[in-house]
Order: sequence, then C-alpha cells, then structure tokens
Amino acid sequence: MSEQPSEPDRPSVPARLSGAFAAIRASIARKPVPWVIGGLAAVLVLGSGGAVAVASATAPTSSRAAVASASTSPSARTSASAAPSPSASATVPPRTVPADAPGPSALRTCSIATAASASGLGDFEGYVMNAATGEMLFSRKGDTAAQTGSVMKTLTTATALAVLGGGHTIPTTVTDEGNGAIAIVGHGDATLSAGGATVYPGAPTLGQLAQQVKAKLGDTPVTTIVTDDTYWNDADAWDPTWPVSERTIGYQPEVTALMVDGDRANPGAATSPRSEDPVGRAGAAFRTALANAGVVGAGSAQIVKRATTSQSTIAQVDSQPVSTLIGQMIPNSDNTLAEMLARISSRESGAGGSAASLTSVYQKALSSYGVDPSGIVIKDGSGESAANAVSPDFVAHLMVQVAAGAKGLDTLAQSLPVSGQSGTLSSRFTGANAVARGKVHAKTGWIDSANTLGGYIDAADGTKLTFAFYAIGSSRAAALPALDAVTAAAYTCGNRLTNS
Repeated sequence: MSEQPSEPDRPSVPARLSGAFAAIRASIARKPVPWVIGGLAAVLVLGSGGAVAVASATAPTSSRAAVASASTSPSARTSASAAPSPSASATVPPRTVPADAPGPSALRTCSIATAASASGLGDFEGYVMNAATGEMLFSRKGDTAAQTGSVMKTLTTATALAVLGGGHTIPTTVTDEGNGAIAIVGHGDATLSAGGATVYPGAPTLGQLAQQVKAKLGDTPVTTIVTDDTYWNDADAWDPTWPVSERTIGYQPEVTALMVDGDRANPGAATSPRSEDPVGRAGAAFRTALANAGVVGAGSAQIVKRATTSQSTIAQVDSQPVSTLIGQMIPNSDNTLAEMLARISSRESGAGGSAASLTSVYQKALSSYGVDPSGIVIKDGSGESAANAVSPDFVAHLMVQVAAGAKGLDTLAQSLPVSGQSGTLSSRFTGANAVARGKVHAKTGWIDSANTLGGYIDAADGTKLTFAFYAIGSSRAAALPALDAVTAAAYTCGNRLTNS
C-alpha cells in the first residue's frame, strides 16, 4: 500500500476558532446592523435545513429523494452531475415515472401496495385518479386494455345517452298489410311485456297493442301474424365468445329486435332460462293477446317471421325513457337491456345495429365526453365477452365525467350501486372493508375469467377519486373481498395515495 503525502502544518482547531471569534466580535462592533440581518438570515437557513431534514427523515424513499433534490442548489446539482459518485448508480437505481404522475409538490405517503398485491386479485390491473385535478395517483398496468365484465355497461350507458338521449323511447308497432295479415314490428324494446309479472315495472304490454288493433280492425278477421325483427340483422344474435350457459341458466337472451319480457321463461325473475327463438315466442304471446282482446280469427292465425310489407301503422306502444331503462339496468346488471341499448345506439347512429359496428359507435359517442377512446375494443354491450378490451385508465377517466354529471351522465351516477347499500354492492364491503360503506359508487363486473369494479369514491379526506380495478383469472370467491379491500384502502388514502 503506498503512502499518502502529508498535509501542510495548520493551526489547531481551538486556536483557529479563538481567532475566528475574535475577528467576528471586532466586525460586529464596527458594523452591528448588517450582522443582525445576517444572523436572522442564518436562523432562517438553519430552520429551512431543519425542515428538510425532518421531511427527509419521515418521508417514504421516493419522497426523500425529491426533498434532497429540491434542497440542492443548481450549482451543486450541476457539479454532482458532472462528477457522479462511482457507487451512485448501484445505491440509487433509476426508475421510470409515468408521464402523468403527481407533481413533486404533492404529499403522497399512503400506500395500497399490500392490498393491490393480494393473491385474490389474480392478474391485477388498476388505476386511481384525483377527479378534480386529473392526477394519476395509482396505476398497476392501468393502461393495459383487458376484459371488463359488466363494467362495460357504464360505457354502454354513456354511449346510449350520447346517441339517443335520456328521453328517447323505443317503439313497438303493428302494421296492417291487408288481406288478413298484420305485423308486429320490433325496434329493440326487450321490456315489452305479456302483461303479468315483469322485472321491468311500468313496461308497455302486448295487451295494450292488441286493444289498439281491435279498435282499428273491428270485426275484420286476422289470418296471419307477421313477426318483424329486421330493425337489425339477427345473424349475430349470439356472440360466439359467450358461454351457452348464459342463455340456458338465464342471464342473456339471443339479441333480437323483437322479444317479450326479455325472452324469460319466468317474466318475473331476473335470472330465468331464455329460448333459442325469442321472435317466435313473442309472436305466440302476441297471438294470445290478440285473441284475448277479441280480434276475430287471431286465435288460429299462422305466425310468419319476415319483414313487414306495409308502412300503415295501426298500433304502437313505447318503452319507458332510456333514463328509466338505465335505472333498471345498472343496479341489477341487466345484460338484456345492455345489449338492446348497444344495438339501438348503433342503429340510430346509422351504423346498422350489428355487433361488429359497436367499437366504432362507442368510440365516436364516448369521445363526445372529452375522453380518448382510441384502442378500446367492444364486442358487446353487456361485457360478457372476454374479448372486450378497455383499460382501467379509460374507465377512470370516463368516471370523472360521470361523477361530475356531465352531459346527462348524472343518470348513470345516480344508478351506480353503492357500497354496502344498494344494487350489486348491497352485500359487499363488510368486516374491515366496511369503513368504505356508502362511499363507493361503482359498477360491478363478473364473468368466468374476471371480476371487476369501476366508479368513483368519496374518500375519507374529502377527495373524489375515480378508479377501475380488474381481478383477472382468480375465482369469484377470492376476487370479491380482494377488490373490496383494495378499494377500501384507496378510500382511506384519498389524495395521499402514492403510486409506490
């Protein structure tokens, strides 16, 4: 080991201090005022340094790094950059900061990392933002488009409100073709009811249509009943990615423009087996209603499925307004109404009503809310397809508009289930997660491969947060409490939420 050169002789420390103090006293005696001002400045500098030291000691790692950076003078930072310590890269590895990460002035000290790492979340994707400032507070693959489950219904609602408006009603008409033939023409009102029990209170009925037909025809007999569901092409009435069990168990019907009671075997049950021929079932129910109304010959009339040949309308009933239908769809996650609103929105926007048109229809409609829907993939209106692709980031940004009630979206905001209180969230947020009961307004989602939740949170500190969380690939039993836990954790953190 080589020896180092010795330093030049220097006065001892006590001697140096004694000389320095003597010089200071002499200076103060000559010019007292500048020394008073300088002393005050020194106190402020020392106090500032103390505050920085306290912040550095108590803040999380990332915050301490920010404090240290903020307290370094420009010249010192330049010097440090020009001559870095050889070990700096090993002890402080660089990290990627999202472009929309909170600014350095924000105090973020509350983490949901533990809750977001729960095994019940499976392949987790999540995004949380401050609705007022637009700041991203938390993201885990938040910009990755994925299956949404029934959170898709919030996009369907927003699309319907943009295209149709909350006051839009859906007609079902009857035309007179002459020579004993009349046609019932559907335009997508799945709430049209046979007239008994129904899951859609206030829905129009076949009896009302039949009474109008009787009043118009009098004693003229009916020999043929035409069923017309050509408002959109029913060739894609069933998406191949939907499990057939969704129909046989009773969550989803074939998507046709003419049906009665959502094609339920039990019209009064939300979940009830559906048929393979909702149009034929509607024709049979209409024939019964005509016979009950006293229409001559109706009881033995043949039923033929085709487009009507007449524009002569002799009867019409209308659905309740779209705003009411949304209020029936969202709390109970009704797939039938979601598919109808999606197809009607497509048809009324000039896109024909096909499933293939939905991506472009949704993108155009959703952009009217000031969000960027590029990259979303829409296979259906209900969210049943695992081939749907929408990022949590997009859902959270849309929810900013929902929470604000922008452009009629208050209809959706008022319909969202509330944690521990209503809709599909009424029995959730229990135990430790009960802290967020009544504070989370969100749409639930459940398909075989994913459980999801998206909406807004009235956080503990008064901040309004918007969010979307996807638990992909885990069981429902494991996913639901895990989703509730990470949402409750975000509620507790509020604007202190950190992305670390």
